Amino acid sequence: MDLQELKTVAKAEQERQKPVRVHCCTSTGCRAADAMGIYGNLKQAVTDHHLEDRVEVVGVGCMGFCGRGPLVQVDPDELLYEEVTPDQAASIIEAMDGGTAQPIQGDVNHPFFARQMRVVREYSGKIDPERIEEYIAVGGYESLHKAIYEMTPAEVVDQISKSGLRGRGGGGYPTGLKWATVAKMPEGQKYIICNGDEGDPGAFMDRSILESDPHLVLEGMAIAGYAVGANHGYIYVRAEYPLAIARLQKGIQQAKKYGLLGSQIFDSAFDFKIDIRIGAGAFVCGEETALIQSIEGGRGNPIPRPPYPAQKGLYGCPTLINNVETLANITAIIRNGADWYSSIGTENSKGTKIFALTGKIRNNGLIEVPMGITLHQIVEEMGGGVPDGEVKAVQTGGPSGGCIPKSMLDTPVDYDSLRKVGSMMGSGGMVVMDDSTSMVGISQFYMEFCRGETCGKCVPCRTGTVQLYAMLSKILKRQATKDDLAKMEALCEMVRDTSLCGLGQTAPNPVLSTLKYFREEYEELLIEPEYLSDLNGKTAPQEVNA
Repeated sequence: MDLQELKTVAKAEQERQKPVRVHCCTSTGCRAADAMGIYGNLKQAVTDHHLEDRVEVVGVGCMGFCGRGPLVQVDPDELLYEEVTPDQAASIIEAMDGGTAQPIQGDVNHPFFARQMRVVREYSGKIDPERIEEYIAVGGYESLHKAIYEMTPAEVVDQISKSGLRGRGGGGYPTGLKWATVAKMPEGQKYIICNGDEGDPGAFMDRSILESDPHLVLEGMAIAGYAVGANHGYIYVRAEYPLAIARLQKGIQQAKKYGLLGSQIFDSAFDFKIDIRIGAGAFVCGEETALIQSIEGGRGNPIPRPPYPAQKGLYGCPTLINNVETLANITAIIRNGADWYSSIGTENSKGTKIFALTGKIRNNGLIEVPMGITLHQIVEEMGGGVPDGEVKAVQTGGPSGGCIPKSMLDTPVDYDSLRKVGSMMGSGGMVVMDDSTSMVGISQFYMEFCRGETCGKCVPCRTGTVQLYAMLSKILKRQATKDDLAKMEALCEMVRDTSLCGLGQTAPNPVLSTLKYFREEYEELLIEPEYLSDLNGKTAPQEVNA
């Protein structure tokens, strides 16, 4: 296939599409509320009302406003319907024929939507993720063609570097620098790995991208392969994402059929194939070296670095590892240029970031916002605040992050600002807590998660997380003293400073941040040493409900 043939496919698809498109969310979240029943009833209603010539029902990926789902949107009129049930679906079609739609009508100009800037999620919820033709019709794979025929590999790496894109998996490492390192390795076998092992509690950003726009990631991987000299890529996805896996498998088959993956892509000398590896759900496999061990068939244990994967990675070869969202940014950068991308965001944090906004919040779901937006704008304006009471804290970065108090909601959301207040960007989890939340209980929750997910290879993480969980439990049972609190702080620092990988190094963050901003909650649960010595098996004071 050449560029002209690609444009021919795009034109044919545009002509095929009907004037009215009824977009029905078929993501994993909406399927839990019988989205497929809604989809089927919409299609049947189109047939019953003989509207096949001008109306088509399209199963799409996540539309974002998950708290109001399942969602259905009728375009081009931008009529949004919320909390749709299968029984109400037909009335949406009947409304086109003089009837009345029964579902709640939403507002496409709601602040939840209006304050977003969609780069990665530009076509999520608008195209059928299982039809490559729809992706091609909106410019899909044109960036790959541009890279191959209008740019040298070094120029592609240079554009990514100049864009200021940083890794969206949590660490925020400069993407262009990582690409340049792999590109400079001697010629020979190199690999691209897409890290889709998303395991943070409450996080579903990567799952949504893979379900909604799989070709965006496939194209990004191919561009990366061309840039660094790799001809083979792997997508590592956890088994808990069956819909994402199915759509990726179908997407790979479709791309190979059109000559967009495989041998001699776009009739060039560039070859690139992609395979899928399914993970068992170990959180630690999100760490690069553990992920490589898992792909190779071993136990997902981290190994000391250096050498880094860029130097010696999968099967001992130079390996570029980026997460899903990072790779999903690549096509837009190549299409629009590094200057365009770097104009978005802050000085050191460029572009947009996708967050899963959850917790005690009125409007929950997926949002994509420019770097530098404040937590207050996200929580109060887009999220609508908490349903009852007041915002107490916002936790960012998942188990590796920290809790930011209400008094600091004016903090800009960027890598440096979040790190300064004791948290981190992470992969994009954002949990809102109200004034009924026990901050000690939240710390215990995240420590329990880390305790269960440690691989056990290094002693500080293996035993440290167990002891920290036991100490937090002791505090919640009102059986701890000031000495115990001091020991817990010291243990947090030891685990942070001596663990082998990022899991252990960041596991104490929720404890340390809540101690910093909510220390009084810990101190209120402490008892005097003499009372503890007198307890002697008697019933302890009532345990705090975490």
